[in-house]
Amino acid sequence: MLACLIGYLGDFDLAEEAVAEAFAVAAQRWPSGGMPDNPGAWLMTTARNRAIDRLRRDRVLAAKLRLLAAQTTAEEHMAEPAIPDERLELVFMCCHPALAIEAQVALTLRAVAGLATEEIARAFLVPAETMKRRLTRAKAKIKLAGIPFAVPAANQLPERLAAVLAVVYLIFNEGYSGQDQKAKETQELQETQEFQETREIQETRETQETRETQQSLAAEAIRLGRVLAVLLPAEPEVLGLLALMLLHDARREARFNGQDLVLLPDQDRSRWDWRQIAEARDLLDSALLDPALRQRATARGPYALQAAIASLQAENPLDWPQIAALYGELADRTGSAVVRLNRAVAIAEAEGPAAALAIVDGLDLPGYQYWHSTRAELLRRLGRPAEARAAYRIALALARTVPERRFLERRIAETDTATEAETETDT
Repeated sequence: MLACLIGYLGDFDLAEEAVAEAFAVAAQRWPSGGMPDNPGAWLMTTARNRAIDRLRRDRVLAAKLRLLAAQTTAEEHMAEPAIPDERLELVFMCCHPALAIEAQVALTLRAVAGLATEEIARAFLVPAETMKRRLTRAKAKIKLAGIPFAVPAANQLPERLAAVLAVVYLIFNEGYSGQDQKAKETQELQETQEFQETREIQETRETQETRETQQSLAAEAIRLGRVLAVLLPAEPEVLGLLALMLLHDARREARFNGQDLVLLPDQDRSRWDWRQIAEARDLLDSALLDPALRQRATARGPYALQAAIASLQAENPLDWPQIAALYGELADRTGSAVVRLNRAVAIAEAEGPAAALAIVDGLDLPGYQYWHSTRAELLRRLGRPAEARAAYRIALALARTVPERRFLERRIAETDTATEAETETDT
């Protein structure tokens, strides 16, 4: 429905408002009057009429108003789609090549995934205000240039695929990484035992509820990945992305112990979904080894390489030199500082923390939580607890999830102990 309205209006904001109003009217009327025979058509008609009313009030283009007010039924506009999934159809429609790819991805995350501007900004590692301006400019370009929004034909899908894959992966990452679980901010109250117990109960409840929301986001991204794999089975990056998401998601149950984050080396491997890992590896073999797919320009792309790394991380023991080599190849392909940070983690295991710290200190990621926590961990391993504690504290200030905050607080406590021991030794 949102896809149709955006297509009619070329206006994200107006379409979102009309759909929201239609659902609000339904929530008010349906409980007492009953659900209509065709709820989808009813919602479409109501949303369209709301848009017409808004356009009348605002005296927007008369030609557009006549087009919207044409006596056509909602059923006629809701014909059988070329893309066999409404949400994926909307993703492809929003990823219009007339916009820069970053704008395509950001607008789609807003319209389809419903992510807030702050969440999208974190995904792009930019301030929220910067992302707000980018979204505003992109919407203005859509209006001024009259960019048409319609479901692309089959031969137009490849030119939009890169942005579509980025959207699906960022939706998955938003769920898997827990970025949508905001760190709990408590008022400065005196910490009585009763208040402490109440807060812990509330945090546990909030953590569980948020984790369920995260899992639903990750599951939806995987579902979209499966639809893409059926729609475009000859695209190696489609298979690579699905394999990557399945591999990460297979470890979901082992990532937390209550409210505490469990790092990969400490996870209970018996809780991993090995059937899902096997499925992902089959997809990865097709993406990397199938003779027909290896000839395509998108072969051995970023998602397939990340999936290969994730597959190696499920081995025991881990082949850290090979993981570091794959991260190096991925960094060369993407130019990403975050990828180079991940390579540094592998280098720390393969060559030692000193070599890794030299890489980390050469990266410019001052607002990125994991740059500070990685640097802190390397300093801790090098026996520099005071510097490690300072870096951990910066990471803690940037952390946005309860499990991550608890982990960093434990690390700070450990470095405090090490610093005290070092001071006693010096004296």
